[in-house]
Amino acid sequence: MDDKTRFFNHLRPRLQAIAYRMLGTVADAEELVQDVWLRWHEADPEELDSAEAWLVTVTTRLAIDRLRAAKVQRTHYTGFWLPEPQLTPEDGPASPEQVLERADDISMAFLALLERLAPEARAAFLLREVFDADYAEVARALGKSEVACRQIVSRAKSQLKEGRLRQAVSPDTHYKLLSGFAEAARRGDFATLQALLAEDAELISDGGGKVPSFGKVLRGAARIAQLYLAVWLRAGKGQLSMHLELVRLNGQWGLLRFVDGQLESAQGFESDGARITRIHTQRNPDKLRRIAEAWTVTTTGGNAS
Repeated sequence: MDDKTRFFNHLRPRLQAIAYRMLGTVADAEELVQDVWLRWHEADPEELDSAEAWLVTVTTRLAIDRLRAAKVQRTHYTGFWLPEPQLTPEDGPASPEQVLERADDISMAFLALLERLAPEARAAFLLREVFDADYAEVARALGKSEVACRQIVSRAKSQLKEGRLRQAVSPDTHYKLLSGFAEAARRGDFATLQALLAEDAELISDGGGKVPSFGKVLRGAARIAQLYLAVWLRAGKGQLSMHLELVRLNGQWGLLRFVDGQLESAQGFESDGARITRIHTQRNPDKLRRIAEAWTVTTTGGNAS
């Protein structure tokens, strides 16, 4: 491996992290980083003022272009478009990419929230607020002035302010709440399910037009609890088997639900520390494939069914 390749591989986790947060899917992020590698392979590092800045700039600009195209395509998407979740280990990061990640900056809720931003605003916000780039770096990546980038980031923060949690919830508190919810779902305990949900809780589901999902936000503790109860009732009548696993999804505790031995959904949860306020349910089989494959490897010889 030559020095040029080693340098790129050293920065690959950062480039991958930028691309994933911009595009919301692992495959698109990996494809983009591969395109960056091809451009890097043709470049002469000695002609660059900063090789790292060049790589971040190329990654950012390619991601902006691809996100613009993706947003056009997503206008024809069936139902809600939610990001592709990733499994993260319980005992610490398993890859260099995850070393860079803070749970609140990679969560399903945060990635879904980023969909509110236009591509350039999303890039500027991520570089500045998540990757701690200074405004000179942001300006270089976007090809704009520092003053313009400050304005873009400021507007982006205002756009996202309403959707971000007002208070941080500790992982232990989140885990205990979700454990109680999962146990109630396993027992079909409607009263407990409803009690653990905020009265104005929301459930947002992505089926991608390939499996049934709600075309609108499902609101209210009772309605959401009824949905979980319906799955339990079907399992109890032998129409299907249902199995729940607590896992870390995008750095936070979430649930995998298996139906008849197949991964049916990956569910991310937001809470205020006392009750669940929002659930993001990814049901699109294309966006579950990597988790299903990783789970099969992890549980070989185990009981994931």
